[in-house]
Amino acid sequence: MRNYPIITDRKIRLALVGCGRISGNHFGAMEQHAEHIDVIDVCDVDRGALDKAVQRTGATGHLSMTEMLRTTTADVVVLATPSGLHPEQTIEVAESGRHVMTEKPMATRWHDGLRMVKACDDAGVRLFVVKQNRRNATLQLLKRAVEQKRFGRIYMVNINVFWTRPQDYYNSAKWRGTWEFDGGAFMNQASHYVDLLDWLIGPIESIQAYTATLERAIEVEDSGVLSIRWRSGALGSMNVTMLTYPKNLEGSITILGEEGTVRVGGVAVNQIQHWEFAQKLPEDEHIATANYQTTSVYGFGHPLYYDNVIKVIRGEAEPDTDGREGLKSLETLIAAYLAARDGRRVALPLDY
Repeated sequence: MRNYPIITDRKIRLALVGCGRISGNHFGAMEQHAEHIDVIDVCDVDRGALDKAVQRTGATGHLSMTEMLRTTTADVVVLATPSGLHPEQTIEVAESGRHVMTEKPMATRWHDGLRMVKACDDAGVRLFVVKQNRRNATLQLLKRAVEQKRFGRIYMVNINVFWTRPQDYYNSAKWRGTWEFDGGAFMNQASHYVDLLDWLIGPIESIQAYTATLERAIEVEDSGVLSIRWRSGALGSMNVTMLTYPKNLEGSITILGEEGTVRVGGVAVNQIQHWEFAQKLPEDEHIATANYQTTSVYGFGHPLYYDNVIKVIRGEAEPDTDGREGLKSLETLIAAYLAARDGRRVALPLDY
């Protein structure tokens, strides 16, 4: 195992690149951890977005990440930029000797994800990939039930992501809805749900898929379906659309096993709607306390994700989702796109 320098005698210094839609979740998490974090630099090519970030954080503003890296004393650089920019930015940050935290998906191409991990390994820095939904209380309970083998053998899994993204959303920035910088409904909007396929159920054996651009004027898919076989023998499906009328309807996962049935639903897996096992445990009586109301499909996991990152850098924990963990969902996504493009079953792992 590599020994990384730890920081215990001062606050951890952060810089954030990309002050758009998701940056507010990061700033909110940083504010909750102000006891351990200093936000010292922010960067965006859009002067208006940058000015708002500077006003909120009090950090030094930069219009160029390259220029920022020449002067910043940050320990960690957070990338909240368009997905297709993550690989080159990660490599540049790593080569400057700083840890990287990147939003999902870590990349839009498989070989780029591999390059990111290698660059951080070579530079001796950490690569954190944001998977904040794993920290939601409902999914933590589900993960524990799987680890405790309460389902017995898992037979079938279904995930639905029935959301809406109007054309105005895609028109709001030129990079949205493009193959190079964004990816489609699976890679962008449903990325955290794709992550559940391996994180909860285990290694995938193969995938078949259809994708379609049914309504939106974009390069990528606005809808798609996956069929999945896990190495355990379990079968499953994933149904995704950004065309739900008139608003976001459902983000759910259902697991059916020989000794258990669970459905976690709501608009963003925020409600445990069915929880039944042959072997009952005392905690089952309080399962409803994990449910939460949300007005955002992002959930409330960013502060908890930052908590883990802080503990890792202080030498108190291991990363929940590092670069190699992030590669798992990227591999699933690329397999799905290959299956849909070529009309064939794609086996995992992909060729390295």
